[in-house]
Amino acid sequence: MSVTIAQSAGFCFGVSRAVELVEKAASEGKTVVTLGPIIHNRHVVNRFHDLGIRVIEDPSQAQPGMTVIIRSHGVARAVYEALEEQGVEILDATCPFVKRIHGIVEKAEAEGRMPIIIGTPSHPEVEGIAGWCRECLIFENGEQLQEWIENSRISEDFPVSMVCQTTSTEISWKNCVEIAKKLFTNLKIFDTICRATESRQTEAASLSAQCGAMVVVGDAKSSNTGRLAMICREHCDRVCLVDNASELQPEFFRGITKVGITAGASTPAWIIKEVNKTMSEIINADAVQEENFAELLEQSIKTLNTGDKVLGIVTGIGSTEVQVDLGTKHAGYIPYDEVSTDPAVKPEDILHVGDEIEVFVVRVNDQEGTVQLSKKKLDGIKVWDDLAVYAEEKTTVEGVITEENKGGLVATIKGIRVFIPASQSGVAKGGDMAGMVGQTVSLKITEVNRPRRRVIGSIRAVNAESRKASQEKIWAEIEVGKKYHGTVKSLTSYGAFVDVGGVDGMVHVSELSWNHIKNPAEVVKVGDEIDVYVISFDPEKRKISLGYKTAEMNPWNQFMTNYNVGDIVDAKIVKLMTFGAFAEILPGVDGLIHISQIANRRIGKPEDVLSEGQEVQVKIVDVDAEHKRISLSIRALLEETAEEAEEAEVAEEAEEVVEAE
Repeated sequence: MSVTIAQSAGFCFGVSRAVELVEKAASEGKTVVTLGPIIHNRHVVNRFHDLGIRVIEDPSQAQPGMTVIIRSHGVARAVYEALEEQGVEILDATCPFVKRIHGIVEKAEAEGRMPIIIGTPSHPEVEGIAGWCRECLIFENGEQLQEWIENSRISEDFPVSMVCQTTSTEISWKNCVEIAKKLFTNLKIFDTICRATESRQTEAASLSAQCGAMVVVGDAKSSNTGRLAMICREHCDRVCLVDNASELQPEFFRGITKVGITAGASTPAWIIKEVNKTMSEIINADAVQEENFAELLEQSIKTLNTGDKVLGIVTGIGSTEVQVDLGTKHAGYIPYDEVSTDPAVKPEDILHVGDEIEVFVVRVNDQEGTVQLSKKKLDGIKVWDDLAVYAEEKTTVEGVITEENKGGLVATIKGIRVFIPASQSGVAKGGDMAGMVGQTVSLKITEVNRPRRRVIGSIRAVNAESRKASQEKIWAEIEVGKKYHGTVKSLTSYGAFVDVGGVDGMVHVSELSWNHIKNPAEVVKVGDEIDVYVISFDPEKRKISLGYKTAEMNPWNQFMTNYNVGDIVDAKIVKLMTFGAFAEILPGVDGLIHISQIANRRIGKPEDVLSEGQEVQVKIVDVDAEHKRISLSIRALLEETAEEAEEAEVAEEAEEVVEAE
């Protein structure tokens, strides 16, 4: 087996500068604290702790006379101001490349431009960059940027300045740049990826493609180290991320002829050397094993240590414990409370004599010849392993929402609590998250911190995936005239935006109603479910124009279907003119009562008899379908009433004559 160390492994310029600044300040006898861990490496932080250098998490913890060191990730402008108010000495170890980004976003804001940051929103470097402007947009990848562009409805000349986290991958950054170029005509692009980071990632990709196994050295909490491991896994099947040499497992490299070693920017040289030395010892150990395999195998079977994972056979199920044969001189047993994480489960329900099971060695008692085992602990370890895989592979999993708290929701997955921040709950701001308690939901694991036993998940990420799939389906099948059942998402002065299955289309105000309306709210409201149809669409700009009003809704068509000449109808006077009055028969359908048809006598002007808003009965005397004109008459009804009264009077007189005879 041969081992190759990447030339770019270890401290970058910015990290090296920060560490040197801390060491120099400590050597001068100052009371030194760092605002947050100086770098993402616990060994370096612990070494500084031994030198009396404490870590504070907030400027308010700083005391007058202290020397506070700003870490290489940088901090927001407000943090500097808060520290100055505390009366402390500030030593700024911010990486010069990061400092440059602070200046870019600050200048962009002064010029009236919107800063867009490509990076991990929760990363300290990104949080610090965002703190140098009042408002900015942060996207982790091109998919998030594309989704925002599709839903924001901003103009093409919207002024934008785009930067990226120094540790972003070149591929992700270029993807975001291409997306932004397609929309924004007033765009300034600043390639702020650290070239040292780019070189390190490129070398890791090249080395991993040549090796049968890769060792990535660094703190698991380091974004830089995690991204190196991700790149190596794209080219090599066996990749292990270790914090230090003690985590190397010889069996991982069995059968491998070439191993590569790389390290994150926060990994000190002495840890890399230690890993390299241990790998040399593993190589020699492998050679010994090949020569004495049978002997070593027998020894390994007889040796048990606390923390081992071993296979055994269930030989009996007693009243308080389960007996397990481990193939050694020790008698293995599992106490009932170590069988399952579920206290309601009985051992005999899941275990049977003769079952082969894997267990965790809790305690070895050589004097008594016993080994206490735990199935529950090993199951718990496996669950954490599963969660880590889910996070790495971005697998969609199911969990049950068990509670709501101030910051979001809590779900349970295989007995592990998963926190879902409110922003990732899929519930709109101010919405009812409590209503989700008890529901089974699909989510993605976004962060697994085993030492702190913290898992973070996102329902929103699953919804975004589903929405994207729906969008692709819509765009693949869309055509003019196609009908959709959608939901009104928002209203503007010029129309309504309707979600038709993951894609928003706009119904212009003129397409909402056959009547003249001033505001879309006169017809629909947010949340309404309505049927719409496609008027036109632009796949490149991802815009859809929708129609809502139909021929069946046309009030003129309704009039022609339900009314005829000669009908007597109720109408409302809506406008008075010198030549007559307009009366509304149906909303959107008016008829004219000519001044000569208002009364059965000559009048000077319509308002002598009528007033706007007055309810009257009219007779339809003529309909001009071609020009959509309706003639109405009040006079005709008055004359008919007079004729009927006259006829009734003549009839009454005739009856009186007959009676007299």
